[in-house]
Amino acid sequence: MKPKHRVHLSEAQRQELHRRIAAGHGSARELAHARIILKADEGPGGPGWRDEEIARALDVSTATIERVRRRFVADGLAAAVRRKPPAREYRRALDGEAEAHLVALSCSEPPTGKAKWSMRLLAERLVELRVVEAVSDETVRRVLKKTRSSRGSGGNGASRRRRAGPSSGGWRTSSRSTPARTTPSAR
Repeated sequence: MKPKHRVHLSEAQRQELHRRIAAGHGSARELAHARIILKADEGPGGPGWRDEEIARALDVSTATIERVRRRFVADGLAAAVRRKPPAREYRRALDGEAEAHLVALSCSEPPTGKAKWSMRLLAERLVELRVVEAVSDETVRRVLKKTRSSRGSGGNGASRRRRAGPSSGGWRTSSRSTPARTTPSAR
């Protein structure tokens, strides 16, 4: 089957890909994409392999080959070799002020009847206090892990430095010595 997107490399592009593969620079995915483009090259001096041959030789799917071909034709060599950055934008559930509120809340006394704050209780309390409209207990866990805060057990959440002992652990001596003779005697 004829590929929809045809790859034609210039000599400079071909040399760049050979150099990159020989040096081993880049992730495994980038090197695999570089090999795919080289094998798919239908320009003068290129092997022009079919997608099925490339898939067998490089142990990749034909869908990957088609995707790499399409990105090469549409966006160029650099885009075809490198990973496409995600188009999504992640909105932070808790900004700095809300995080500070969460940390202060987690360091306060837990509700009556509870020994300590749970992630769910903290999330519910943040919503009750109208700090945020909604927040998951997993987000609360991640923020507290990032700030290394306690949930009310023991201290106030501040981490203390601990005294380190000697790095060598000290020398150990033995009261037992080796026997006088360590080699058999010649009698």
